[in-house]
Amino acid sequence: MTTKRFAAVAAAGFAALALAGPAQAQVEVQWWHSMTGGLNEWVNDLATQFNASQKDYKVVPTFKGNYDESMTAAVAAFRAGNAPHILQVFEVGTATMMSAKGAIKPVGEVMKQSGVAFDPKAYVPAVSGYYTAPNGEMLSFPFNSSTTIFYYNKDAFRAAGLDPNKPPTTWPEVTLAAAKLKAAGSKCPYTTSWMSWVHLESFSTWHNTLFATQNNGFGGPSARLAFNSPLHLRHFENLANMSKQGLFVYKGRASVAVPSFVSGECAMFTGSSGSYADVSKGAKFAYGLAPLPYYQDVPGAPQNTAIGGASLWVMAGKKPAEYKGVAEFFKYLSSPEVQSASHKRTGYLPITTAAYELTDKSGFYKDKPGTDVAVTQMIRKTTDKSRGIRLGNFVQIRTIIDEETEQIWSGKKDAKTALDDAVKRGNEQLERFEKQNKAQL
Repeated sequence: MTTKRFAAVAAAGFAALALAGPAQAQVEVQWWHSMTGGLNEWVNDLATQFNASQKDYKVVPTFKGNYDESMTAAVAAFRAGNAPHILQVFEVGTATMMSAKGAIKPVGEVMKQSGVAFDPKAYVPAVSGYYTAPNGEMLSFPFNSSTTIFYYNKDAFRAAGLDPNKPPTTWPEVTLAAAKLKAAGSKCPYTTSWMSWVHLESFSTWHNTLFATQNNGFGGPSARLAFNSPLHLRHFENLANMSKQGLFVYKGRASVAVPSFVSGECAMFTGSSGSYADVSKGAKFAYGLAPLPYYQDVPGAPQNTAIGGASLWVMAGKKPAEYKGVAEFFKYLSSPEVQSASHKRTGYLPITTAAYELTDKSGFYKDKPGTDVAVTQMIRKTTDKSRGIRLGNFVQIRTIIDEETEQIWSGKKDAKTALDDAVKRGNEQLERFEKQNKAQL
């Protein structure tokens, strides 16, 4: 049955049922995600609000574990023929999803076939560009897009004799501030979450320096890692020295370090703009948000930081009416009002220019200084070196980076050896991915 014929029959059926009495059951749209805590509440609220805004569709959000676990579950479900309609996938899974031919349906195609207005140019370029194929087609829907920023405890700064309204802007200034904080009694002057994302991926784009060849993977599947350059080595040698002096305290992988800042234990913290939801809700002290520090002697720095967070992928093999529901939900999520409210609530980026402008006009950035940091870091014009990083087997590469850099903080390897080993092991993953997907890529 053609799409038009299907629509005609469906319309006639709805009309007949309306006259007969009982209403036609809503079309359910299954949405698998990986949001926890306050962000899980946010996701549930979005679905509830969309469901209340119309009567034809019902979005059902389901937590499926962390990003790795949800991707694994979705693959198994697809093979079994019961995949969700929408799957939330973190940014490092993008290349893997792109190579999954037949398992996904490009979001641009979903919107077009459903007859729902969709303009990729309405989205912030640094966000939409990451999820766009070489032919210009947007493959997934930007959702909880974030970037790396700097958080600091103003009360701790004040107690250490530092100006609470002047956060460090360069890495040497971070070291000096950490020394004063330690002298004032801080047991954790500085910590970080997401070691690879903050200190290698965003560090690279922020300094307009390649993380990997082939323009960080955007140029083709033959990309190889390049984060053992003199600049990267300089930074990790500095972090190693800070670690030895007790100025930098490594708390663990992923977002494990977030509670250490929220509780007041650590005075400075680098991590996701999306951590704002936890900080604003849990911090019992005055805090500030600032741009990621950089090395001021590096030409082209600062440029723009790397995208993080996740996007929503549409799975293949569903019915036209279900795709229509997906399209309407994405349209709802894209509205400036919904985007602005989500941005204010979570710290994630407003994914459209209109949402950013609406937030700005509302006075939110003036009332809560620093909340615009993530946006201004990302809306700059990107370069070939700073567009983002899109590599195969990226999840495994991040794990390797965690393993190798942890050898630095434990004193088992120097910075050069650890970075060289991470590049060598990571390149083995890239070679494996290239061989497995050469025909498709």
